[in-house]
Amino acid sequence: MARRKKGRDISGWLVVDKPTGLTSTAVVNKVKWAFDANKAGHAGTLDPEATGVLAVALGEATKTVPYITDALKAYEFTVRFGQATNTDDAEGTIIASSDTRPTDEEIKEALHGFVGEIQQVPPQFSAVKIDGQRAYKLARDGESVEIAARPLWVESLLLTDRPDADSAVLEMVCGKGGYVRAIARDLGELLGCYGHVTRLRRIWSGPFAAADGISLEQIEALARTPDLDAHLLPVSAGLTELPEVHATELGATRLRNGNPGQVIGPALEFGDECWASFNGQPLAVGTYRGGELHPARVFNL
Repeated sequence: MARRKKGRDISGWLVVDKPTGLTSTAVVNKVKWAFDANKAGHAGTLDPEATGVLAVALGEATKTVPYITDALKAYEFTVRFGQATNTDDAEGTIIASSDTRPTDEEIKEALHGFVGEIQQVPPQFSAVKIDGQRAYKLARDGESVEIAARPLWVESLLLTDRPDADSAVLEMVCGKGGYVRAIARDLGELLGCYGHVTRLRRIWSGPFAAADGISLEQIEALARTPDLDAHLLPVSAGLTELPEVHATELGATRLRNGNPGQVIGPALEFGDECWASFNGQPLAVGTYRGGELHPARVFNL
């Protein structure tokens, strides 16, 4: 017999405004403890020194994580010009320096080359796997490895502030898999002055905004109380990027059993991805095929 998971059977999304100095995993573990939840995960890792939106999924909401991971995200970050580090951020060792400093116009012109479908080489200190090992582990051992470039969609990249000649504040909207540290590194190289990230904040991720996030201090203060439960968003909050259809009564019964079920709703093309609800609760996510939803994931709510 399978062992029952410890903790409450609770489902939903919590938007955390992550502080500096903690890994994303540590934050998820704190949230899981605070809710006494039996299952938790997150959508999109943040570096320990980064702040902002960390969307934590509990219970059945973990089935919607891919839709948040795939959604666009916005970052605000500060680039320090004149120095390259081995980690591409302020935590690393300076490996090159320059007295050259770009003008505002030179920065704005260079940013055009980072918009659209670009090819990006992840930092040496990253979670990319090289022959089965994480790149950051190899880098810590002093190994310099070849990391293949990978595609990244950048919706926009703007200069928003120039506090001084040594630094610039940028805002980027991009798809999944992007490394802000690599943007700073490559921008510095393009401008001929080197560069690394000194501050990074994720402003929003899909439907979740940092302005709506709860702090770790609040989570700890409200742990294991109904007041903390009140901050939980519904499972459907992770599905806002997809169209919603409504299951008929018979369709709902079939979908609950993992079978294709009849749905009604907006006009969709054959094969479109969507999610079905019944009586206000999400039932399943899947593909639309001629009036039916063919489920890929079924929610047990």
